[in-house]
Amino acid sequence: MTTAAQTATQTAARTAAPAPGKPRRRPWTPSQIVLTLLGATVSLVFLSPLVWAVFTSLKAETEAVEVPPHWLPKDWTGQAWSAMFESGNITNWFVNSLVVSVCVTAVVLLVAALAGYGFARTEFRGKGFLMGVVMAGLMVSPAVLGVPLFTTVQQMGMVDTYWGMILPQCAPAAMVYILYKFFQGIPRELEEAAFIDGAGRWRVFFTIVVPLSRPSLAAVGIFTFIASWNNFLWPYMVTNNPDLMTMPNGIATVMNSYGIQWAQLMAGGLMAGLPLIIVFVFFQRQIVAGVAHTGLAGQ
Repeated sequence: MTTAAQTATQTAARTAAPAPGKPRRRPWTPSQIVLTLLGATVSLVFLSPLVWAVFTSLKAETEAVEVPPHWLPKDWTGQAWSAMFESGNITNWFVNSLVVSVCVTAVVLLVAALAGYGFARTEFRGKGFLMGVVMAGLMVSPAVLGVPLFTTVQQMGMVDTYWGMILPQCAPAAMVYILYKFFQGIPRELEEAAFIDGAGRWRVFFTIVVPLSRPSLAAVGIFTFIASWNNFLWPYMVTNNPDLMTMPNGIATVMNSYGIQWAQLMAGGLMAGLPLIIVFVFFQRQIVAGVAHTGLAGQ
């Protein structure tokens, strides 16, 4: 009997003990609970406008302007979404935004990478002055440059063209600085070893520097794409043709004789924001890694 009881006790102890390799879960501390609740509260605050936009887009126009407002629709309808596709040229706006944003991103990546590498690795007369000009570009608001840029584009005959929307957005002072800081952190020994083996400057740049710079290049590309996609002022200034409207400009025209159509406006805003949400969800690691590798995280 004693042996059977001991065996049963040992079996119960082994069952209760945590499995090997699986650490026992520690109870939450008060500080962890407070931080979790705080994070959940902040997340709800940031998500509330998005939730409000979704609910408003599912209301009728008369219900969307009711006072006092209410969160949930009384009558759920997709009228605003169907109206955006019927009355607005949403497909054309989307294609225009995609073409402009992709082209701007490609040009900015090429220009910023070459300029950043040139500043980080080459010595030439006037380097300090040119670097100062680039840094000065960080202090100038794009709105200040609107009139001179428009005059230049008009004189070049690029009003109401894709190039008129693309080229003025390709002066990436901030992106040059980000890649410049990253290239400074790449060990020179890697490039010197390639030079000894007979590689030229261009081969070193494309076969060694660019592959090592993928996190920063991804971050720069994502930041540029988001900024170009959300740009409202410059495409609005340089285009008069409705067929060349981008998403922000097209959504701004969702009005009738009674004023703004709020349900349609929310539906259009959600359509315009969906690509950015997808980009952030799938590339958030690259964004964090890119900022961390540039040395800008603490600045």
